[in-house]
Amino acid sequence: MIVLKATQDKVLSVLQSVAGIVERRHTLPILANVLIRKTGSALQFTTSDLEIQIRTTVEFDGDAGNFTTTVGARKLIDILRTMPADQTVSLESAQAKLILKGGKSKFTLQTLPAEDFPLVQESASFGPSFSVPQKTLKDLLSQVSFAMAVHDIRYYLNGILFVAEGKQLSLVATDGHRLAFASAMLDVEVPRQEVILPRKTVLEMQRLLSDADGAIEMQFANNQAKFSFEGMEFVTKLVEGKFPDYNRVIPKNHKNGITLGRQALLSSLQRTAILTSDKFKGVRLNIDPGTLRVASNNAEQEEAVDELDIDYNGDSIEIGFNVTYLIDALANMDQEMVKVELSDSNSSALITIPDNANFKYVVMPMRI
Repeated sequence: MIVLKATQDKVLSVLQSVAGIVERRHTLPILANVLIRKTGSALQFTTSDLEIQIRTTVEFDGDAGNFTTTVGARKLIDILRTMPADQTVSLESAQAKLILKGGKSKFTLQTLPAEDFPLVQESASFGPSFSVPQKTLKDLLSQVSFAMAVHDIRYYLNGILFVAEGKQLSLVATDGHRLAFASAMLDVEVPRQEVILPRKTVLEMQRLLSDADGAIEMQFANNQAKFSFEGMEFVTKLVEGKFPDYNRVIPKNHKNGITLGRQALLSSLQRTAILTSDKFKGVRLNIDPGTLRVASNNAEQEEAVDELDIDYNGDSIEIGFNVTYLIDALANMDQEMVKVELSDSNSSALITIPDNANFKYVVMPMRI
């Protein structure tokens, strides 16, 4: 039976859209496979790592009829990558194997039974669904995802908090040293829902979301989230635990504020970061009326100093930061101007966008 027939680029793109979560090494060998389910001319491709499941449905040429199997996802992708994009390829089933043909090439691949593939059990009690444009969610994720923790013992920090309430969707990430908050308006009012999406899910969503028109539909349950967009269905387990109260972390009423060009500040920090030590990424900011001075040094007694002219008449402040935390935030924004608010050398700084309450970034100072 010819399971599918299409050009290499179409088949490869479908497989790549679902294969991001597939681990090359797994305790269950079948999890290295993609589940292919054919119903008439419709083909469903499903992958899972027991916590996340991605499914997409497409129409390809091939014999009519029903058929299911599982085959090594990465192996199939690696073979397809070696073929020309406009070449017609076909997958045929024969005696518990799949045969991939393209041009004069032929690959016979081992399969595992579809009934052994462990599908994620979907929650029976999802909350109301709501949608936002794909581009909006993609932008929100990029504004906060860099602040997620990596392998933190406080497992609830290894992800992003989603809060939907009324007509607002807010995303928050923190690793204990810094916190990023971004929000957008929804088309519909929704009851308050608060969930923590795991880090792997966030990275996979960022890979899959596009700037194309079209909405992404979301539904949350106690232990699961479900996203649907562009013929894809994405189900993921949620992180259990209590996320810190981010409203208490975001400082209010800082008395000193500087508004300056984002790119100028970013370039200055990137220059001075070159002479920080690998282990100790500290830079010193001296803020005086009219001038912002950025300085760093390292164990070899090298030093970098950079100055920016600023419109500022507040207190003189000397404060230290991990330069990576500042660069991460500025590099993931695209606005021309940023506002930096400070109280004194021991309090956290607040970075915002002028006249825009939808983004807030808090960073703790460090002793230098």
